[in-house]
Amino acid sequence: MLNALEVVTVVVVGVMVGVEFSVAVVINRILDALPEDSGQLGRSHGGRMLGAVMPVWYITSLVLVGVWAVAGWHRPGAGLVVTAGVLLILSVVMSLLLLVPINNRGKTWTPENRPADWKEQMNRWERYHYVRVAVIIAAFALLAAALT
Repeated sequence: MLNALEVVTVVVVGVMVGVEFSVAVVINRILDALPEDSGQLGRSHGGRMLGAVMPVWYITSLVLVGVWAVAGWHRPGAGLVVTAGVLLILSVVMSLLLLVPINNRGKTWTPENRPADWKEQMNRWERYHYVRVAVIIAAFALLAAALT
């Protein structure tokens, strides 16, 4: 049963990492290349869509890692799992303090009501997002290493 939990956890966290990585290096570049206001409208829509899904995904990932850490405490690699959990907690704290406030503003913007500094705010969100992606990639790598 523990092996199934480990595999499910790695898959759930891995897919989450893949989504966040693709937002950072693919989706945002595509949106930036769209003409006129299309990129900003796409970011607003993405903020609404992913803003609804990602909190559940992050919490589910954290719960799975927590259960794995407790259930596998006696097994080799438990320290890696705990460290991955700490990194996921860090990513949630970063999200709540740094990214969510910007996302909550950005998801309501239209070309008519966006602030003059909207691009600066999106650039700030992207910088924070790159750091968050690095943190969750490290958590994922630790989980994968704990499988061996």
